[in-house]
Amino acid sequence: MTGRPHRPAPDDAGHPSDADPGKPLDADAGQPFDADTVRAVCRHMNADHADDSLLICRTLGGCPDATRARATGLDADGMDFAVAVAGIEVPVRIPFARRISERAEIRQEVVRMYEQACDALGVPPRSAERNSRSRPGLK
Repeated sequence: MTGRPHRPAPDDAGHPSDADPGKPLDADAGQPFDADTVRAVCRHMNADHADDSLLICRTLGGCPDATRARATGLDADGMDFAVAVAGIEVPVRIPFARRISERAEIRQEVVRMYEQACDALGVPPRSAERNSRSRPGLK
């Protein structure tokens, strides 16, 4: 597990798993993404890129035995996941290569992490054409 823990995005029911209920998710000074953006990105990653998240967490997150990964949050410095290892869900934080401040940069960083994970495993990433298509949660 890497980096500092960060409050996860509320699930679709609106219940943050370990957030302070009186504090908005984007209340941290200097964090550019509001709760709606975080929820949209996490929902997109979990619906459309669960295998990519698992690959990223296995390689970059130090969890080679993970069987499932779910995006739970993000901020300007990294992305948070809940990862299943030996039947136990553990938090994993993957730092971004640099601090980001724009929504479009989220996609760039996730693609970079995915490509770095593929490189670490010696597997070819999906085609650049497929990766460059606009995705609702990451545009």
